[in-house]
Amino acid sequence: MSMTKDVAIRVRGLVNAFDGFKVHDGLDLDVMRGEVLGVVGGSGTGKSVLLRTIIGLNQPQAGSIDLLGSDMIGGDDAARRNARQRIGVLFQDGALFSSLTVAQNIQVPLKEFYKLPDDLLQEIAAAKIRMVGLPDSAGGKIPSELSGGMRKRAGLARALALDPEVVFLDEPTAGLDPIGAAAFDTLVRDLQKALGLTVFMVTHDLDSLYAICDRIAVLAEKKVLAVGPLPSLLGHPHPWIQEYFHGPRARAAATTAEAADAAGSAAKES
Repeated sequence: MSMTKDVAIRVRGLVNAFDGFKVHDGLDLDVMRGEVLGVVGGSGTGKSVLLRTIIGLNQPQAGSIDLLGSDMIGGDDAARRNARQRIGVLFQDGALFSSLTVAQNIQVPLKEFYKLPDDLLQEIAAAKIRMVGLPDSAGGKIPSELSGGMRKRAGLARALALDPEVVFLDEPTAGLDPIGAAAFDTLVRDLQKALGLTVFMVTHDLDSLYAICDRIAVLAEKKVLAVGPLPSLLGHPHPWIQEYFHGPRARAAATTAEAADAAGSAAKES
């Protein structure tokens, strides 16, 4: 399966069905290298199902998925393993192993793919902990000892363990207060820029869409109904898109984004 150098993920003709009900029917999507793509849609549109299918945790009924040049459906085990080694995933609430410390959680993907000495594993884990803004002491704690925001950051540290090219985020700000969510958005954008990451983010958080997404893909009617930068979606005629991007919460998010832009511009001029 061929890929252009600018496309990190290419999905074509994807069909997902459960108990005879089709969640996706002929879904197509391209994710460009180096972008933050937000994936939105109403309940039951299969946002998380799409993520899990792309990374190989769900077997679709039909279609093709090329992830960093690896065929995730028709390819062999070696090809899929190669792709998994080049991605990181943050599931909802971090999905950390409850009986392991944060440092041990970060070491799990490293141990899966490499044979490294313990001191190097500990050094890498400590570096990733600092990278996501957690204190060094977090490494020795188990997930239940952390706040929700700290668990998210610990999960992100584990997603970054293998120095991935693509990071998948599933509702990364869900359950966080507005200040914590904004801080997490800033962290994701800063890491994306510093590391040159491609980010595939399933979210319902309008503030995140305004703050960090380069493009947004809208799932509706079992397909990607529209995809593009946020301004290009504001005039889309589909009722769900109109309601989502022009409702009260959307207006509040837009106002917040405009205020942040104005503050940033003022800071640069001073």
